[in-house]
Amino acid sequence: MSRDPDWEADLLRYNMRRPFLREQSIWAVWVYRWGRRIEARPAGLQKKLFNALYWIAFRLVETAFGISLPRTAQIGPGLRIWHFGNIFLHGEVVIGSGCTLRQGVTIGNRREGGAVPVIGDDVEFGAYAQVLGAVHVGDGARIGALSVVLDDVPAGATAVGAPARIVARQVPELKIDFNKD
Repeated sequence: MSRDPDWEADLLRYNMRRPFLREQSIWAVWVYRWGRRIEARPAGLQKKLFNALYWIAFRLVETAFGISLPRTAQIGPGLRIWHFGNIFLHGEVVIGSGCTLRQGVTIGNRREGGAVPVIGDDVEFGAYAQVLGAVHVGDGARIGALSVVLDDVPAGATAVGAPARIVARQVPELKIDFNKD
């Protein structure tokens, strides 16, 4: 089997021995990554067989652990899910690398056929956060627990509330040139 750097990055975020015995969420992440590898395979009987097995595994994990990570979503390396359960992603969502989801997170559209969010790198989602519609969440943003994000969140910002509002932004590092007259 070929190496999967995205899966290896996911495992690093779990930072423990035997995560399959300790974290239910790792099963959902594994099935997602496996599904992506199947999609990349050339057409043929083997791909059809693996697709059938994938759908069984996907539905079992979705039902048993309450985590729906469809393989059509684009999720960067280093995904970490804390406190599994009730996590649902739309199949067209784009999520950057190093993101963290907690229980109850939903990322999807506001109406059938509507646009879906694009999430940057290193974004943290609090428990039961909802991000809906044509929203862009910038790199390093934090979405508070129980927040409902309906508008863009800039990079480094913290958004809380329903509907979410920006309550903090990272202050850029000041660079002072002491050699200037």
